[in-house]
Amino acid sequence: MAFETANQRPRPGTQTVHDMRRRRWTVLVSVALTVALCVGYAVADVYDAAPGLLTQRTVAASDYPAPSVVRVGDGIVGDLDSTKTVDPQAASDLIETLVSAEGVGDGLSAIIVDAQGDVVAQYESSTPREPASTMKTLTALAASTTLDMGSTLDTETYLIQHDDGTATLVLTGNGDMLLGEGASDPEHVNGRAGLGTLAERTAAALSQRGITAVTLVYDDTLFGDLRSPEGIEENNGDHLYYTPVSSMAVDGGRQWSSALPKPSNPDDSSLYPPLSQTTAADAAAVFATRLAEQGITVSGGPSEGTTPEDLSPLASVSSATLAEVLAFALRYSDNTLAEEFGRLTAIARGADNSPAGATAAVEEALRELGIDTTGLTMADCSGLTPGSRLTVRTLAAVQTHNLTAGNGAAAAEGLSIAGLVGTAATRYTDESAAGLLRVKTGSLGTVTSMAGNVSRIDGGALSFAVVVNDPTDYEAARSAIDAFVTALVGL
Repeated sequence: MAFETANQRPRPGTQTVHDMRRRRWTVLVSVALTVALCVGYAVADVYDAAPGLLTQRTVAASDYPAPSVVRVGDGIVGDLDSTKTVDPQAASDLIETLVSAEGVGDGLSAIIVDAQGDVVAQYESSTPREPASTMKTLTALAASTTLDMGSTLDTETYLIQHDDGTATLVLTGNGDMLLGEGASDPEHVNGRAGLGTLAERTAAALSQRGITAVTLVYDDTLFGDLRSPEGIEENNGDHLYYTPVSSMAVDGGRQWSSALPKPSNPDDSSLYPPLSQTTAADAAAVFATRLAEQGITVSGGPSEGTTPEDLSPLASVSSATLAEVLAFALRYSDNTLAEEFGRLTAIARGADNSPAGATAAVEEALRELGIDTTGLTMADCSGLTPGSRLTVRTLAAVQTHNLTAGNGAAAAEGLSIAGLVGTAATRYTDESAAGLLRVKTGSLGTVTSMAGNVSRIDGGALSFAVVVNDPTDYEAARSAIDAFVTALVGL
């Protein structure tokens, strides 16, 4: 039997030379393997064989259209001084000039109100007149004080697996009528949620379940059976200005063609191609095509159906925020979106889910805000349907509310800005007004109107509204309104 002496046995806490060498080699090999794995993954990332930030593919630069004219304006306006008075004589003179302007005729109402809501000057301000699209300002205020304007409208898919091994996919819309055909576009409102992205996410979820073929159903039940205000077609020749509200649509239902091609900027809605009248079915057809591109077979064509209860979404895409969608609707005077905001307001307030329920909900919301609605008749929420009437006092009261911070800010932030964006981009006659007018325009065959708020050059602010019915010379009356609102910045 061999015995170790004290000098031969390793002391506790010490290592032999062999152990030290072995550990050193182990560390070196581990480090080498780690470096090799990192380098290998980076190379795979570069060649898109593994997910990550690195790539050799060309990344397309965002294309933002340059403004046609650089607008200078007249300087920066400081903080609002709501106590700064407006010269009543100067205001009255402006209205008198408008009253006597060529082409205006006898159907004029106009009002100028200071930042505290006091009337400074007016002309037939209590006479109800047809407002055209300035009606949208009422809907916008009611919606933005009722709805969560930071929320989105999600388009979702749901999976139903049957006992025989087949599967049904339900495409469910929640009101996004600005869906894109392809990938979701984070840089624009129109197309923020893309059906291509939804198809990609849905296909990935189906593949995880071993499903390669589905029957497609689309759920368009959100707004019930009544989708259009009665009589709106009278002002909707060739379906250029309105399509019935639905749970989903691609690009608002716009049908571009070689004669009228789609603008490079999807948020440019200044052109008026014909609008599809079957927007939900169209969206489902596009989605079916995108699914096929992802390797999912869609058996037959999409058909209408409903979403079963107690199911969780398989995949989804989200619209721009409601505040952004409202701004889009106001700046480009989108009648369908205005009607949809009325319907969403009705649903949120527990009113009847119908065109009549929408107008009732808007009126109720305005009265709760203290808006004087005397003389108000709403044939719809957009101003397109014949028969609406309101006073410029109501329009101005809405704009005075827009001057205040807090609830309802989206109704003010989304207005067209003279010299910059929207239907009022060129509605002024002097560069000093550029950027200082935030307004909503209105145009029908026998109506030209405008309402908004003004940042005054010498400080303070004011609100105004002007409506002309049956002008004797439409273009001359429109130009007179442009000159009137331009002069407001100098009051």
